[in-house]
Amino acid sequence: MPDSAIPLVPIAFIGLGQMGLPMARRLIAAGFAVRGADPAEAPRQALVEAGGTAFAEAKEAAEGAGILITMLPNSRIVRDVLLASGAAHALAQGALVIDMSSSAPTETVGLADDLAPLGLHLIDAPVSGGVKRAIDGSLAIMAGGAAEAVERARPVLAAMGKSIFATGPIGSGHAMKALNNYVSAAGLVAACEALLVGGRFGLAPETIVDVLNASTGRNNSTEVKMKPFVISEAFNSGFSLALMAKDLRIAADLADHLELPLPQIQSVAALWEAAKGGLGPQADHTEIHRHLQALAAGSRG
Repeated sequence: MPDSAIPLVPIAFIGLGQMGLPMARRLIAAGFAVRGADPAEAPRQALVEAGGTAFAEAKEAAEGAGILITMLPNSRIVRDVLLASGAAHALAQGALVIDMSSSAPTETVGLADDLAPLGLHLIDAPVSGGVKRAIDGSLAIMAGGAAEAVERARPVLAAMGKSIFATGPIGSGHAMKALNNYVSAAGLVAACEALLVGGRFGLAPETIVDVLNASTGRNNSTEVKMKPFVISEAFNSGFSLALMAKDLRIAADLADHLELPLPQIQSVAALWEAAKGGLGPQADHTEIHRHLQALAAGSRG
């Protein structure tokens, strides 16, 4: 059940996609009253079946809510939903807005400044862990913003995540999420390249992965992605290549904004953008291996 110190005001949850719907369900299971919004009928119906109420428009879901959560594709859409579409104006006075999307940290800072005159408090609290951990409520959550606002959100975040990190000032959660995905993506590329080089030399793919996992090359991709999604060629991890490319561009742009000329973060972002262009927006992120295969084959042509 929710912390008794938290008023049982409705929570508006905007964005009932692959991640948003199971996260909203976790809130309902924890005893919170959830008012969801999504333009698609199927997730709205699923939320109603889970015990929530659902609307097609974010402004309707936000009416009188004390907390609003966004789980949307990017910063621009978050801003449009809150300000252009009027959801922020429908919230209760002093409401807390929690952006759990993978947004650009510099945009988040600007959004906080624009919400403050409306009497609204913003924290950024993006997640890591994928759909599986959204379903079981074990996400890692990185929360940036004023300490009192993060603490106010903590019982809500605890219903969706196992590990909650207070990362610092507003925008720091989004910065940390982008940097985490940069390190993750770089590790996946390195593992795929090792597979291609080792395979051409005659090493069995399974042997390469087993040795990496028993050695210093071990990373999240070698442990949980290479065998079930890459070597098997299933390429169905559930996280899109386009979203990874977006997060990597956020990380690279942040480095530029901070005037840090770091070559690898830029090259990794460019590689994933090229892969998105070649494989299309529906590709799974583990299909980066297919892109690397194509590059290797082209170099022999």
